Amino acid sequence: MQEVLSKTDDLGIPLRDQEYYELSLLDEANDLGTRYCVRQAHAQWSEIDDQIMWDEQEDDHFWILDEAKQRYAERRLALTEKGFVCSDMDLFL
Repeated sequence: MQEVLSKTDDLGIPLRDQEYYELSLLDEANDLGTRYCVRQAHAQWSEIDDQIMWDEQEDDHFWILDEAKQRYAERRLALTEKGFVCSDMDLFL
């Protein structure tokens, strides 16, 4: 599962005035079994590069899927409280 969150879904706002968070729930197979990763990455406009740049990636790892889902929900709620209420997943509902 992966979604990109922003403060607005208005396509008329220039990219320079926006920032994003990508929130992902990934499964990673390894020799010990499946490990789950909750990843949060931040993106915003870079004047130097003249494009959106991703930074500040944070990963949490879990062996139990329900714990990973709980952490995903906690991160999602924290981002919502910061004003990141628009999700690209809403477009598919």
